[in-house]
Order: sequence, then C-alpha cells, then structure tokens
Amino acid sequence: MARRLRPVELDFVESAPLRLVFTAEVSAPPKAVYAALADDVAGWSCWFTGVARSAPTQGGTGREVRLTGGTRFTETVLAAEPDAHYAYRVDTTNAPGLRALLEDWRLAPAGGGTRLRWTFAADGPAPFRFLLTLARPGLGRAFRESARALDRRLTRS
Repeated sequence: MARRLRPVELDFVESAPLRLVFTAEVSAPPKAVYAALADDVAGWSCWFTGVARSAPTQGGTGREVRLTGGTRFTETVLAAEPDAHYAYRVDTTNAPGLRALLEDWRLAPAGGGTRLRWTFAADGPAPFRFLLTLARPGLGRAFRESARALDRRLTRS
C-alpha cells in the first residue's frame, strides 16, 4: 500500500538527514542530457539501472516510477531549468521506512560534454538511514552505470 511522504521543497537537498551525492561525466552536451532527464521520462527505463517503468503525469509536472523490485513512487517535479537543473520529490511510495525523499540533478558543461551531479536526499528512522549509508557504494555503482548507459543512448541518437 502506498504511503504519503512528508512534502519537502528544494531546500531539503541541503538539510536532509541523509545526503548521498554522486558525480559522473558524459560526452553528450547539457541540452541532450536535460532532455533525457526531463522530456523523455518514459525513456528512463532504457538507461537508469533499476527503473522498470516511468511515465510523466499531470502534464509533465509529476512522474510515476516503478523499480524492478516492485517499489513504486509518485513524484512532483520541483525544478525544471533547461540544460541545468532537474529535481523531484517523492509524494507517495510503497517503500518501507522512508519519510521524505528528494532527488536533485545538476548539469554543468564539461569540455564538450556534461558533468552530472545527482543528490539523493532522504529522511527516515535511524535504522533506515544506516541501511542507506551501507547501500551508498551500490547506489554509486548504479549511478555510474546509468550515466554510461545514458551516454551510449545519447551518442547513438
């Protein structure tokens, strides 16, 4: 059953009890990377590790995401600055322990490509935060694999 999470705003990315930050560089320019993040929400399942299905909702101001293990999220887009910033918070989920979650993507030119910074900002009880801290290496690996897959996808198109 889906549970409603605490509705956080963009400043949560700085104040969250748990912040996991990952970076990677891709050869595609920021415009193409931003389009893949914000405009091609349905395409996330083709490149982001663990995403089985994703779809825009509410005319693009929301998203529905299903992970391969069955975890579901409904989300609200909080920032959509072309070629620079894309962020969303989770409004409801069936994931246990989570109280609040915001994911923040920052894009910056890097040579002819893009430097991606993904911040996973979360709140939950201490055992949940501890488990997420332990999962950090796996999340980092998934992010790096996803960035490589996104890069391959964008260089093919």
